[in-house]
Amino acid sequence: MKPRAQSLCCSWSGGKDSCLALHRALAAGGRLTCLATMFTEDGQRSRSHGLAREVLEAQAAAIGVPLLTAAATWDEYEAAFVSLLGQARRRGAEAAVFGDIDIPRHREWEENVCRQAGLAAELPLWQEERLKLLEEWWAAGFEACVVVVRERLIDSKYLGRRLDRQVAEEFAALGVDPCGENGEFHTVAVRGPLFRRPLELEMRGQVLRSGCWFQDVAVKM
Repeated sequence: MKPRAQSLCCSWSGGKDSCLALHRALAAGGRLTCLATMFTEDGQRSRSHGLAREVLEAQAAAIGVPLLTAAATWDEYEAAFVSLLGQARRRGAEAAVFGDIDIPRHREWEENVCRQAGLAAELPLWQEERLKLLEEWWAAGFEACVVVVRERLIDSKYLGRRLDRQVAEEFAALGVDPCGENGEFHTVAVRGPLFRRPLELEMRGQVLRSGCWFQDVAVKM
């Protein structure tokens, strides 16, 4: 990613990839204006990772920027997301940061919604080697916990565990992408250089939904 000063919003899942992408974008000279997260139609949980609103709000507070959100069904998702990016643009954002690595249709969609909102799309992790990204993640001092696993690929025993080298190696031995790029698993970032303070999370129940096991987490008060 070419270093240049610009104002950024980040398409924020709460997980490691959006977190590392934002870290790289800021290191390249960007200035963060806000995080942007899509929620399910009831507005209670993030669309991709199933995180409770309080967890995303705690991450944004620890980073020190506003969290912009929108709730939508899958049918309404694109229009709602374009509107959300428009809110970020009105706050001064010139580009939106995404954590995708190498799925072309995802990049095409992101570039399309950014064009509609009048923003550039930045993908700092694009075409990077998976283990290199994880080594960069750990070396920077980031930590993340596994909160979603796809039922037929990964045992639910991994829910709540920190994504360390051992877990990444075990995933690789299962034939699972160690970054979960194809949706094999998702994480929640809890510590690292973006955060003014770490998040202390309480592990609650687990639920099987749409072929994935979800770990419910709450912020410890």
